Amino acid sequence: MFLRQLEPRTARTTAEVVKFALWPLAIMTVLHRVLVKAVNGARTDDFTPVYRAALAFLNHKPVYTANFNWVDPHYLYAPSGTLLLSPIAVIDPEHSRWLFILGNAVAVIAAGYLLLRMFDLTLSSVAAPILLLGMFASETVTNTLVFTNINGVVLLGEVAFLLLLLRRRDAWSGVAIGLTFAVKPVLAPLLLLPLMTRQWRVFVTAIGIPLILTAIAWPLSADPMDFVHRTVPYLAESRDYFNSAIVGNGAYYGLPDWLILALRAVFGVVVLVTLWLLYRYYREDRLFFLTTASGVLMCASFLLGSLGQMYYSMMLFPLLMSVVLRNSVMRNWPAWLAVYGFSSLDSWLSVRFPASGRAAEYMKTTFGWSLLLLVICGVLVARYLTAKREGRLDHGIDPVYLEPEPEKVPVG
Repeated sequence: MFLRQLEPRTARTTAEVVKFALWPLAIMTVLHRVLVKAVNGARTDDFTPVYRAALAFLNHKPVYTANFNWVDPHYLYAPSGTLLLSPIAVIDPEHSRWLFILGNAVAVIAAGYLLLRMFDLTLSSVAAPILLLGMFASETVTNTLVFTNINGVVLLGEVAFLLLLLRRRDAWSGVAIGLTFAVKPVLAPLLLLPLMTRQWRVFVTAIGIPLILTAIAWPLSADPMDFVHRTVPYLAESRDYFNSAIVGNGAYYGLPDWLILALRAVFGVVVLVTLWLLYRYYREDRLFFLTTASGVLMCASFLLGSLGQMYYSMMLFPLLMSVVLRNSVMRNWPAWLAVYGFSSLDSWLSVRFPASGRAAEYMKTTFGWSLLLLVICGVLVARYLTAKREGRLDHGIDPVYLEPEPEKVPVG
């Protein structure tokens, strides 16, 4: 039976053609990213500082000793994160790194499976190979594996949080996001979602778990207060290198402070308008609301915060997957132009046009996040104005063509 599944067959439908074409491409892309690019590594190495910190923690030596005057990756995780990550130092660095890469790759694949479940899709659907190929061909997954970062596990926590929130498993939803908070609080803006949907039990576990882990880790750490006195102030600062947030690129290009503040304020208003429209007209459409609002919140935190790096864009996968919904805000070409900006591996550095190429390379992520927020806001505002003009705001703002057609009553 297994060998019969491998027998080459001729596709009979368009869906089968797509699946037959994309499954081999997707699987080979996954293997290439994991076994070749990730194992080869790159100059940027996020794993070594984590391994050294874990080893120091296990030997009760100081962990927070980084020199922040250097631009090399620093160890920035809280004591609770050090506690969770400390097992990686039980074995030698090379094999530990390989296992870390494998763990993140498995986490990304598991997150993709949960995304399919969230949208009531199966592994036999056309969406499955498209999603797998899109994820592992992107810059965000590729560089997470190559740099050996923990973002893949954070993505799994995000998707599990949204799926459990959608199914009203509130306490377990809090567990999923709380474990990510224990390592890094990148998903903190998503706590606005259960606040908007009044799912209060989420906060008990989402806040309780990192507090408990911190209480355990604190006495086991040799220098926990150095995290407070040295690392936290550094995290609050913005830097002008490897930073695609408005404040980072603004500082790199020497923009005046008032202009940087004005840009952040403009996009802050865009985000507030978008969230208000989502809350006012879509909070009962829970799948659309949670996936769209989560994308807006995460994209806003990358663009408007103190630090935004391109591979953070992995956290936007639930929003991108929402394209399968009939009322999705992603069903237009400008949205996917934005996706190209923050997910493509293409380098725009040019030997012939160095200045223009450097600007395109350094600005493409900022451009992508900015355009995505503008597109989502523009789609929702256009829907609102159309519905208002047609006098149907009481029935929502989805376009009329999305409403089910009334049943025809037979005559005679």
